Amino acid sequence: MSHLEAPGSEVWAEWREYAEKLDAEGDPRGQAILLEHRLRTGEGDAAGLVQAYRRVERRWGLDGLREDGSWRFTWSRGFLDEARFRAAPHSRPRRGALVERLAASSAGADPADAADPERWEAALIDALLRHPAAARLRRLDLRLTDHHHSAGRAAAALAEHRRDHLAELRFGHAFEYLYEDATTSTGARFDPMDHYDTGFAGAETEALWAALPALRTLELEGALLFHWVGGEGLTDLRLHGAVRSDGGVLPGSSARAVTLPNLASLAVETESDVHGTECPVEQLEELTAGAYPALRSLDLARAHFDTGDLQVLRALADTSVLPGLTRLRVRSLEVSPHDADGDPLAGLAELAPRFAHLALSVAGAVAVEGADPAEVAATLPLAPWPG
Repeated sequence: MSHLEAPGSEVWAEWREYAEKLDAEGDPRGQAILLEHRLRTGEGDAAGLVQAYRRVERRWGLDGLREDGSWRFTWSRGFLDEARFRAAPHSRPRRGALVERLAASSAGADPADAADPERWEAALIDALLRHPAAARLRRLDLRLTDHHHSAGRAAAALAEHRRDHLAELRFGHAFEYLYEDATTSTGARFDPMDHYDTGFAGAETEALWAALPALRTLELEGALLFHWVGGEGLTDLRLHGAVRSDGGVLPGSSARAVTLPNLASLAVETESDVHGTECPVEQLEELTAGAYPALRSLDLARAHFDTGDLQVLRALADTSVLPGLTRLRVRSLEVSPHDADGDPLAGLAELAPRFAHLALSVAGAVAVEGADPAEVAATLPLAPWPG
């Protein structure tokens, strides 16, 4: 691709000038950018713009990735704008040949990829993320299958240089039960616990978060991915599973090493693992004001802990992050005399002042033994969760 420096602003006059220079060099992105501008002003042809970017893809070696179907991506101003990856089953029989072509056309490609079908996914991800056209990605969604290879490769490719425009990232793999044996694209199985402490992408942790200064929204899914989660500008974070390499369900920020100084909203989703073990409620002790100085919203609607609902509230009441929260949601509020060591309503009344400053929501059942709904509402007022 052209070595011309792209404009640093969104001003279209600068982009038209850039497009004209590209066109003069014979780079088909020039015509595509000019067509895109005309379409934005109501004069262009949408079908013509699609064809213009197909020519760009053929010229710069991205047509094979488009045809494979695992990647779906859009263009804006001559660069990839949004990209989504899901390994496409229909094109798998032809994928080895595509990986061979990619390896032949890229000096940095790993020639061993083509010989191992479980590395094809990593090769496709690597090829797009390292392509110069991906330098201005704004949104990226990666759902991995062979994550024992592709998680680390994807993180390394993202960390290769600063991504000054990437604002939204989804990264991870699906699972039914946490820590269950994973099934690869070839039908083989592997034990994720072999990556405990090292993490599937643990080695890239620090470099990855440092390379994403524009990241504002992040969603991670899976087990044992990174050593910790970070981002100076990250404001919204959703975690599903135990994404830390040590099995932690929270991001891993601490008062001594604040990795999320501007995080305002945190949602945590975790269920019992393959052994039937639920998340220890003691993990909530990590929620300190020093570790999460900007946190205002905490959503635990899908977080299962190894204790009763009243004990979860007690644990939250003891966190130093609680006074700074403006809203909090828990999974359910079912309290028995056994849970409360006595009168359930009195147990709630004891905790109520600690939550009076925020909007407390309950996603599921509210059932306090021996108390009617009106008594519960008067003792511990609940609020609807926004959205």
